[in-house]
Amino acid sequence: MEMMENMRARHSVRQYQDRPLEASVKKSLEQEIAACNRESGLHIQLVTGEPKAFDGFMAHYGKFSGVTDYIALIGKKGADLDEQCGYYGERLVLLAQKLGLNTCWVAMTFSKTKSAYEIGAGEKLCCVIALGYGKTQGNGHKVKSVEELCSVQGEMPKWFREGMEAAQLAPTAMNQQKFCFALKDGRVTVTTKRGFYAKVDLGIARYHFEAVTGRETFRG
Repeated sequence: MEMMENMRARHSVRQYQDRPLEASVKKSLEQEIAACNRESGLHIQLVTGEPKAFDGFMAHYGKFSGVTDYIALIGKKGADLDEQCGYYGERLVLLAQKLGLNTCWVAMTFSKTKSAYEIGAGEKLCCVIALGYGKTQGNGHKVKSVEELCSVQGEMPKWFREGMEAAQLAPTAMNQQKFCFALKDGRVTVTTKRGFYAKVDLGIARYHFEAVTGRETFRG
């Protein structure tokens, strides 16, 4: 229930207060980032007190202001990097929400500040997550129905519907929601149509589904 409440409460926020992260909040984020990196092999990093990434034309065009803290989603180049970054990034987003922070997934409207984080050999920066204490709590957005986002063989089980209601709340680039979950013979698969950062979105949706159901999805 707490996880679903965090998912419902979390909205994208682009304007932030001039307020540094509290020490306990920063510590909790760093501990979870370390856990995500151990589990995934990613090289996610927390960047604090760094205003340059969101001080350029593109950031202002995207209506960002006051952003000095963000999570850099970095990992080895490969076919599954975007999906992995979406999955583990959303795990961190929902922790941030629980810790009283606001967040926003950012793919293009920021400036790459290489001195602020480390990119190892064979690695790349996928995207970032702006975070901090928002000036507002953001607003909800229109979502597709559960039935539009999945395919089920036979009657939809209660646990699967609960997972889909969580996936339905997953943030996606330009609100495109191109993913589709399928349940057949007790096996869950999830695929996505092509689109802007669609694989990142797929990872985010997978995390929502698995966090609520406790059931692993298999990539189709």
